Amino acid sequence: MRKSRYTDSQILAILKQNENGIPVPELCREHGMSSAQFYKWRAKFGGMDASMMKRLKELEDENKRLKKMYAEERLKAEI
Repeated sequence: MRKSRYTDSQILAILKQNENGIPVPELCREHGMSSAQFYKWRAKFGGMDASMMKRLKELEDENKRLKKMYAEERLKAEI
């Protein structure tokens, strides 16, 4: 999976700037990103703080690991 150019703290800072009244096109131009990317972040991370975001990333990683384990066991069972 591709790694983001932006860290979690940068994403939160960009979202907070928008909450403080800076328009989306200006934010996108300033940070060199598309408005679609901003709206994806807002849908996913809107209203979160740093600890919640860290927990979400941990859960996503655990979910990915469990899906891989399930796929391997399913493959073994079919063989």
